[in-house]
Amino acid sequence: MATLHRYTDLRPDQLTSRLATCPVAIAPWGALEWHGPHLPFGLDGLVAEAFCERLAERTGAILLPTTYLPITTLPHPHSISIRADVVREAWLDLLQELSRAGFRIVCLVSGHYAQGHEIVLAQTAEAVTRAGGALVLAGTPLALLQDADLLDHAGRWETSQLLWARPELVDLDALPPGPIPPAGEVAVLGQDPRSATADEGRDLIERGLQSWEAWMKRLVSEGSPDPLYALYAARQAAYRDYVDRFYRGSWEAAIQAWWKEHTRS
Repeated sequence: MATLHRYTDLRPDQLTSRLATCPVAIAPWGALEWHGPHLPFGLDGLVAEAFCERLAERTGAILLPTTYLPITTLPHPHSISIRADVVREAWLDLLQELSRAGFRIVCLVSGHYAQGHEIVLAQTAEAVTRAGGALVLAGTPLALLQDADLLDHAGRWETSQLLWARPELVDLDALPPGPIPPAGEVAVLGQDPRSATADEGRDLIERGLQSWEAWMKRLVSEGSPDPLYALYAARQAAYRDYVDRFYRGSWEAAIQAWWKEHTRS
C-alpha cells in the first residue's frame, strides 16, 4: 500500500527528508456552496480532497489540508462566498510560503470551478510562477482533460464523482420527479444527475489522476514554466465571453448578473 505523506503529520526531519526526495506539494481547495437538494454543500472540497489523497499516494507528493475558501459561489442563502481579493491574497501567501519552504512544484486542486474563481486562480498561479517561485499547476480535478462538458454543476458528472468519493452523502430521491426543473430551483447545470453512477465517477477520477500525474512528471523532469503559461492562457480565454458580458470590476457582481440571466424564465 502506498504511503500518504500528510504535511500535518510530518515531523521536521521527516519533512526535510521528503522534500529532498519529492519537493512537490498538493493542496486541495473546496467551497461551501449550494448544489441543489440532492448534494451536500461541501461537495467541491470533498471531491478535491479524495482526488488529492489518491494523487499524493501515486506520486509521493506531500498533501496539505483541504481549504474551503471559494470565490463566487452560486447565489443561495446558505452558500458561503469569500471576496476575490481576500482569496487572491490567501493564494499568494500560501504559494509564496510553500516556495520559501522548499517546494519546487505546487499542485493546487480546486473542486470549485466558478468562472471568477478559476480566472483569479489562474492569474495568481501564473504570477507566482513568473516571479520565480514554485511551478504552480492549478485547476480542477478534470480540467487537464480539456473537456468543458465535464465541468457541470450538480449534474451527471459532478454527482458521479461524489458517488465515487462519498456515496452516503448523495440523495437523488430528493430531486422532484419528472424532468429536471430550472437551474434556479435545483442548481443543476448539465445533464440529469439521476443518470450518475459511482462507476462513472471512478472512471472520470482515474482519467483526471492520469492527466495530473503526467503533468507533474513533465514539470519535475523539464522544470520549464512554459506549458503552465500556455495552460493558463487557454483557461482564461475559455472565459472571455463571460468576462466581456458580466465583469464590471467585481467578480461578485459578475456572478450575480450571470446567474440572473442564466435562470431567467
